[in-house]
Amino acid sequence: MATSAAVQEEPATKFAKDQLRAIIERIERLEEEKKAISDDIRDVYAEAKGNGYDVKALRTIVRMRKQDADERAEQESILETYLQALGML
Repeated sequence: MATSAAVQEEPATKFAKDQLRAIIERIERLEEEKKAISDDIRDVYAEAKGNGYDVKALRTIVRMRKQDADERAEQESILETYLQALGML
């Protein structure tokens, strides 16, 4: 029986393995960065809460600012319609 050290890999196979390893390592680094950024965002919200700001409102504002103006206006219009229908306005 041949040992794995004695068996030569085809160049294409070695390239594919190296490429796969590089992709996995990049994903792992990005996941680490994502966790660090997530921790930083959580710290900012905690700081805001400590300064008396309502975190739920801040999250809503951040989410709304990501939307374009037309999409936001449409959502607000629908919400207002529903609130009126329920007698909440």
